[in-house]
Amino acid sequence: MTDVTTTMSTCFAAPDDAGRIHRIVEAAYRAKGEGAGWTTESGLLDGQRTDLEEIGDLIDQRDGGLLTLREGSRIVATCQVERRPDHAYFGMFAVDPAAQAHGLGKHLLSEACRVAREDWGLAEMRLTVIAARTDLIAWYERRGFRPTGATSPFPYGDERFGIPRVEGLHFVEFSMGL
Repeated sequence: MTDVTTTMSTCFAAPDDAGRIHRIVEAAYRAKGEGAGWTTESGLLDGQRTDLEEIGDLIDQRDGGLLTLREGSRIVATCQVERRPDHAYFGMFAVDPAAQAHGLGKHLLSEACRVAREDWGLAEMRLTVIAARTDLIAWYERRGFRPTGATSPFPYGDERFGIPRVEGLHFVEFSMGL
């Protein structure tokens, strides 16, 4: 099998990428039925995952941004990478559901780690995941992330991040050395 990532490129998003990024994030996190990939949270949350304002803010972020994986000019995956004082933060990770299961997510995560290590000189990457997302947690653990023991509450009542369908949602933090 050919490695499809050899024809891909990565770069940080520009403001005119916001609409495409928004569509990928919503499809990856909130799609239902046939169009849903394995990363959907639709069993846990309804509503939106993000909005164009947040996407724009992340694109304009001074210490990072939204890293994109592209096939030609078409964005197929994205993630937030943010430089913090003692680590990098990895978030809003989304692969177009139509392109999942081809190693694109693994490739983009690897590139985000490379940016944090080589461009920013950081030695650690952290992320948070909804604790109920055991399949996603297992995916991160296979790539070297380990739980830190830190947790944080889900923002119940703030519909910008979704409308919970279940009680008891919270985030767990993971870390990986770079």
